[in-house]
Amino acid sequence: MTGETPRRTPGQTVGPFFHYALPYVRGHELAPPTALGSIRLHGTVYDGQGAPIPDALLEIRQADASGQVPVVEGALRRDGMVFTGWGRAATDPGGRYAFTTVEPGQTRPGAASFFSLVVFARGLLDRLFTRIYLPEVDLHTDPVLSAVPEDRQGTLLAVRDPDGSLSFDVHLQGEQETVFLTFPGHGAR
Repeated sequence: MTGETPRRTPGQTVGPFFHYALPYVRGHELAPPTALGSIRLHGTVYDGQGAPIPDALLEIRQADASGQVPVVEGALRRDGMVFTGWGRAATDPGGRYAFTTVEPGQTRPGAASFFSLVVFARGLLDRLFTRIYLPEVDLHTDPVLSAVPEDRQGTLLAVRDPDGSLSFDVHLQGEQETVFLTFPGHGAR
């Protein structure tokens, strides 16, 4: 034994078994669609060849419009009134996902407003973490975004659609690969 950690086998990857088990009713609604200030955050998840992934699962966590991160017990339940700050959505056969939420506020001075995004998809050895920044952010003031090479920062920016919704595509590999982040305790294994 060399003391090295054994590599994961394909049976230890994160998907696609989760696709039918983890979504739940209205899990994609962090805010009711008819609520004042609600927006649609949507996009497509692509693999390394540019093909849509029909069985990915995405989770977002975010601050509310005032920049406060909600702490709501029972966040899996949606009552149509309480903003939970957390949601889960599966991609459809075309690889598309959508959340109904509010635009997050700034959580601290100098930090840009963002959604935290976790991606689960077949073939991944672990979940992937990234951020979705609002298109109007100052790229130079946010400590995380400013640490990303300038030519890669665009992979973390949402696009504002004419109807006010936000579009953000996730590219798991390739030339347009989304920048993925590592956090303490969730490093690559």
